[in-house]
Amino acid sequence: QVQLVESGGGLVQPGGSLRLSCTASGIIFSINDMGWYRQAPGKEREWVATITNGGSTNYEPSAKGRFTISRDNAKKTVYLQMDSLKPEDTAVYYCDANIRRGIMYADMRYWGKGTLVTVSS
Repeated sequence: QVQLVESGGGLVQPGGSLRLSCTASGIIFSINDMGWYRQAPGKEREWVATITNGGSTNYEPSAKGRFTISRDNAKKTVYLQMDSLKPEDTAVYYCDANIRRGIMYADMRYWGKGTLVTVSS
């Protein structure tokens, strides 16, 4: 089985920073795109950022300039550095990854269980 486990969430004051991590484990042949989504209370889950296995990145407009996505392929880990946090960034943050379990397998999308980020004074 493949698992994604997020960490790094918590309570932070407005203007502060947090770094989220998400590590994949299990039977993994290759990992393609990895990304972050978030779901605020009472709202739909929304995309935040994506990084390809080559390191190309894309961001949702409100995250661009404040958040930085990166990955360490050797550690099977994706990070989200979040700076200048605002109360509206409060949400459960989920990572996702397109993972191939073997050479004869197709890519499948996996999700973590989420980590809560609360931005409040």
